[in-house]
Amino acid sequence: MKSLFASLLAFCLSFLVADARSVQYSEHFSDATLRLDYTFVGDASHQAIYLRQLYRTSNWAGRRTSLEEPLLQGNGQIRVLDPDSGHCLYANSFSSLFQEWTVTEEATRVQKAFENSFQLPFPLRPVDVEISLMDTHGKVSACLRHRIDPSDILIRPLSCNGLAERTVHGGGALDKTIDIVIVSEGYTLSEEEKFFGDAGRVADALFSHEPFAALSDRFTLRAVFAPSAQSGVSVPHEGVWRSTATSSHFDTFYMERYLTTPSIWQLWDLIGTVPFEHVIVLANTAIYGGGGIYNSITIMNSDHKTFVPVLVHEFGHAFAGLGDEYFYDDAFETSYPADTEPWEPNLTTLKDFGAKWENMMDVPGVGLFEGGGYQSKGVFRPAEDCRMRTNDCEHFCPVCTRAVLRAIAYYTEQ
Repeated sequence: MKSLFASLLAFCLSFLVADARSVQYSEHFSDATLRLDYTFVGDASHQAIYLRQLYRTSNWAGRRTSLEEPLLQGNGQIRVLDPDSGHCLYANSFSSLFQEWTVTEEATRVQKAFENSFQLPFPLRPVDVEISLMDTHGKVSACLRHRIDPSDILIRPLSCNGLAERTVHGGGALDKTIDIVIVSEGYTLSEEEKFFGDAGRVADALFSHEPFAALSDRFTLRAVFAPSAQSGVSVPHEGVWRSTATSSHFDTFYMERYLTTPSIWQLWDLIGTVPFEHVIVLANTAIYGGGGIYNSITIMNSDHKTFVPVLVHEFGHAFAGLGDEYFYDDAFETSYPADTEPWEPNLTTLKDFGAKWENMMDVPGVGLFEGGGYQSKGVFRPAEDCRMRTNDCEHFCPVCTRAVLRAIAYYTEQ
């Protein structure tokens, strides 16, 4: 196992060395963060993007190399462009709850709006920002391009909001570690110490699993306590609605165990000036459920007996872009059409298998197993079992391990 781990890490580092790194951070960006709040609106047929507000916060916690190329394609991308040359200065990819919703039956009969927030390095000069959403075929379904002048007086500066904060793991320099913020949800004022204790359990759970354990020094985890008026979270199928910090609830898309928060802008407000690259919302409940959305958020219940495996699974989605390897064949519309290769590194339709784990087929345990991405037919996963398939499996498979290592290297190798 150790030799496999070492070879996978070497592969990931060679991938980064091969990357073009022509954009120099200090030539284009200052040590500050530009936060952009957007609204994604539409239905199954038509989508649109609207800009709401711009903010500036101190410090930049993101990567300072490999600026032009996102790690994965994602379901959407946001890019910073030079207005004169059109050259890309920074790019990142993401997924969104809105895009998940557009392939539900509900999206065929009603239009909805979803909140989203993104962080970019703060530009030294005027730039164009282009944000695009892609459909299940990887084609652009909505795009917005707009100019940002860093001297704009309506870019709102954010200051410390006074919420209690503790470092629960690490604490290295912002440009050397992957910065994760854990935000409380459904914890009242009297439950502050419970939250910080639960936040410590998040760190323990994450770093009890490889490859996070071996590279734990590349992570910093900070916890922010935002008190809620009521304890717990909303459970609509039980008729329970609670007043909480980020208004999270179960029954997202009418799926009982799908726990999400619609209040992304409020969540980012609660984080305030705390530096971060990834967000974990820790919901004070023993009810089974959670969610992980690539480069958006991980949201987790705090007290169910499956806390550890579910946390690692959901973080696999949000951090490394891993897809679900289980199936149930009751989705309204397929998310993985046969004519398109999934962007998730652990799923394939065989449309372009050479770009996936074809070069790992001689690794013990790695193969092609039909069934994944919620479909029993037409989508293949790399292992019989994996942390991305069941809670009973203790480890990531070699292909998912490689994907996590690649993500860690992408954020931390200078």
